[in-house]
Amino acid sequence: MARPILAVDSEPTKLTSDFGAGLAQISVLIIDDEPGMRNFLSKILASRCKQVEQAADVLQAEKLLDENHFDIVILDNIMPGQNGLDWLKGQRKVGFFADAILITAFADLDTAIEALRAGAADFVLKPFRSNQLLNAVARCFDRRELRRENYLLKYELAAEKLCGHGRLLGRSEEVRSIRNTLERIAPLPTSVLFTGATGTGKEVVARTLHNLSDRANYPFVPVNCAAVSSETIANELFGYIRRDPSGDTNQDGLLFHARGGTLFLDEIAELPLPVQGTLLRVIDEMRIRPIGSMREVPLNLRFMFATNADLGLAVSEGRFREDLFHRINVVNIKMPRLIDRKGDLLELANMFMKKISDELGVPPLPLTEGVLLRLSSYDWPGNVRELRNLIERSLILGEFPPEFTDQENNDEMAVDSLAAVERRHILNVLAESNENRAEAARRLGVSRKTIDRKCAMWNA
Repeated sequence: MARPILAVDSEPTKLTSDFGAGLAQISVLIIDDEPGMRNFLSKILASRCKQVEQAADVLQAEKLLDENHFDIVILDNIMPGQNGLDWLKGQRKVGFFADAILITAFADLDTAIEALRAGAADFVLKPFRSNQLLNAVARCFDRRELRRENYLLKYELAAEKLCGHGRLLGRSEEVRSIRNTLERIAPLPTSVLFTGATGTGKEVVARTLHNLSDRANYPFVPVNCAAVSSETIANELFGYIRRDPSGDTNQDGLLFHARGGTLFLDEIAELPLPVQGTLLRVIDEMRIRPIGSMREVPLNLRFMFATNADLGLAVSEGRFREDLFHRINVVNIKMPRLIDRKGDLLELANMFMKKISDELGVPPLPLTEGVLLRLSSYDWPGNVRELRNLIERSLILGEFPPEFTDQENNDEMAVDSLAAVERRHILNVLAESNENRAEAARRLGVSRKTIDRKCAMWNA
């Protein structure tokens, strides 16, 4: 039977923007045995999509799918040897990670039902115009991105927020050094390991690095390895294809959903040893094989890791793979404790007070000189996280705890003199340091000369 001839467009071709900016981000594979159809489809898509490849038969298509990742596959249903739907069913079993658009000249209810069961996302009936095909591609892309966003959203909601979406604040020497390091490594694909005590803001710095990089418009996916059970974390990370009598099921893993962006693995020391081995291979080869799949998927991804544990000790105790440790310990950024960057306390307290009061819908509490002095005299074993929690708890209760209350200023006049705050804070840190000016300068993140000059000014 002769195939229907394509309708010729009678209207000017629409611009890419008419079908959504997303088309420029996608890669498409066209599978059709007719050269004229392949060339026609390529002509429609090539100027709008990031990548367009052609396959004249399913064997050539399988080779391309083994070597590349395609977001969308446009598949002719009637081809010599094997029709498109049967081929698609088989590919789902070995690993097919694209949305499929079926092209058919003979669409009826049975064909539509069979297409849905085979996993086709859409189909286009011949003859068709170019804008019909482009609309189908745009719909597939929009649905795919929505699924991706919804899947990642649960990890955003489950992630420990605290100040996770904040930015790196502070002017202390420690923070300036970290900020300089971030600016140097932001353009690079290098993996980064963040270490330091709990609550020092490792995720904040990881997000800051992601936002400084050329991946800022792609997902930042945080995963707390300690919060996912050891039985399911491999499935969550790498995805799976599961076969059972009720039918095959598959799930794309977090590494696949994070493509183009950054995967942040927090508490990396808690990752089970078998998963550590798989992760090492993924980092080295930038390809993943979902559990149960016969096909690997190429990755474009940056890895960041964080831990408050001693990974060297974990290696010696056999709890962490030595080869993985050396692979991720390329750039190690150690986050300072809050007690070591007390010069940043005022800026952090003001940021938390404004942000949390806005979130809770309550008026901010005044940060008086006395309150700030008591904040600066505390050791903060829970670091920045403890400061954040203290301010949130105080806003909920409507007052600071007694140990942080300004007893000398019962009228609770807010601080309006930065010089007064600075003087009280520096003198307080000096007192904590037993009048050792070098130690006080280290804690404040300033030079010894600055302390000497300030003390001479105040006759202290």
